[in-house]
Amino acid sequence: MSSEMSLSALTQLNTLQQALQQTATNPGHATRLSATAREQAQLLAALPPRYTEVLLGLLDRLESSALFSEESCSFSQKDLLDSLQMWVDKARGLLLQQA
Repeated sequence: MSSEMSLSALTQLNTLQQALQQTATNPGHATRLSATAREQAQLLAALPPRYTEVLLGLLDRLESSALFSEESCSFSQKDLLDSLQMWVDKARGLLLQQA
């Protein structure tokens, strides 16, 4: 991967990280986080396809959890946000390794 693509992917990962932190402090931003994550095309292109599959699965569940109260939803929004943070951490490690 070129260093320019790595830098762009890392920049997009930082954008995603910021959106994740905002959602952790304000759960009402879950839909915005999902949209932001889906817009990070260079980030997703820089990662193996499995990363995209996992991310999209987490985002689908996060969007579902945002539609219901915590008690009536089978997905814990906090657990989903924790899983997204783990995804971000692993993606960052892989991108730094590729750089």
